This record gives sequence, structure tokens and C-alpha cells, in this order.
Amino acid sequence: MGHAGMAAAAVRYLRSAGVSTVAGPVEALPRPDLRAVGDDERAPVDQGEFRRVLGNFATGVTVVTAPAADGEGGPAGFACQSFSSLSLDPPLVVFMVARTSTTWPRIARAGVFCVNVLAAHQGELCRGFAVTGADKFAGVVYDAAPVSGSPRLEGALAWIDCAIHAVHTGGDHLIVVGRVQALGATDGDGAPLLFHRGRFGRLSD
Repeated sequence: MGHAGMAAAAVRYLRSAGVSTVAGPVEALPRPDLRAVGDDERAPVDQGEFRRVLGNFATGVTVVTAPAADGEGGPAGFACQSFSSLSLDPPLVVFMVARTSTTWPRIARAGVFCVNVLAAHQGELCRGFAVTGADKFAGVVYDAAPVSGSPRLEGALAWIDCAIHAVHTGGDHLIVVGRVQALGATDGDGAPLLFHRGRFGRLSD
């Protein structure tokens, strides 16, 4: 499936979820075809070895949150280390989420999200958002991000308030692009929470 087909599929998915697919006045540049890898194209790489090697790349840790959509009892959120800035003009960020995620459909229905960049002391908070089926917000202090109303977690180093801009497929994950509507960071020199070789860590001098 070419890029046009992928884009059409993403738009159909968002519309079926009740999410507006109208973006702002952004001139899109030509983009290459994006498609999932077919079964006959898989490289002979052991999944365990893939995880081991890629685990050497240290990442920051975030919690992606969204407000409750109509008919849902509470907000949604999940721990995410696959987050990055993407574009300065327009301001875009990106995160990846597994297709099997039970939280992603709730974020898609909301159409907006907030990325909370976790501080070094928030490892337990992250673990709470990494589980499935529990009340992830029990005992968690947060307020509403200014534009989307998504939960903005207390103690986070930074927050990025976004609207869903585009969704692409990437193998067994979805690539979610968000258009930044507001953002901010805490004052001071707080250390970030890091993830490296399957463990949480922090910067050291």
C-alpha cells in the first residue's frame, strides 16, 4: 500500500473514532511511500537480539495522556519512551504506540494528547502507567493542560499539549504525529528519567 493509501486508511480510522481530520493551513511537502513490512520481507533478525542491541540506546521517558472522550469514565494515559520532536515549522512531535495498545483508541477518540516528560524521581509513576487494566490515575496529582485539557502530571519536567496531526503505520506500531498547541517546562535543573538496557536510570556528573 502506497502513502496515499496509508493516509486514506489513517483518515478513515480517525473519522470512525470521531476525530476531526482537518489540520491547520500547513503546506505539506512531498513524502515517500510509507507502508508496513510484508511477511516475505522480514529480515532474519532475532527479536531478542533486536531488543538487546537497541536497548543500548538510552531514551527519556514520558507519559502520554488524553482527556476522557464522550461516554468514557476517566482520562487515558500510557508510559512511552518512543517520543521525539519532529518539526519546528510547523511545531510537530511524534510518538510510537503498539497496535495492540488498549489506550491508543481512547487517545484517538479524544483527538488530543499531552506528553509529560518525567523527572528522575518518577520511576514508580512510570511503572503505574505501564500496566494494563488498572486505574492508572489513582493517587496521581495532575491538572488540565491549557488547550486540550489532557492531564498534566505534577512533578513532570516538561509538558507538550498537542492535537493529533497524522497517523502512519510502522510495522507492529503506529506513528502518531502531534501538532503542538502549547508547552512548558519547570524551573530549575531537574534531572530526567532515563531508560537504558531495560532499566531506569538518571544522568550522573
